[in-house]
Amino acid sequence: NSVGEGCTDLKREYDQCFNRWFAEKFLKGDRSGDPCTEFFKKYQTCVQKAIKEKDIPIEGLEFMGPSKEKADS
Repeated sequence: NSVGEGCTDLKREYDQCFNRWFAEKFLKGDRSGDPCTEFFKKYQTCVQKAIKEKDIPIEGLEFMGPSKEKADS
């Protein structure tokens, strides 16, 4: 389940898309891109709204996503 009850279906959609892409493409050497970006964005927006509504403190946390690059160490 997701942090926001209303986000659980979006999480499942993204998880199914990602798992299918990972197993059928990525693991077979096709690294041409992640077709699940739109599912992720919808889920991310829902989670961010739920976090605000539940007043969960997130200061200092970094969020991962398709548009975030790893910081150089």
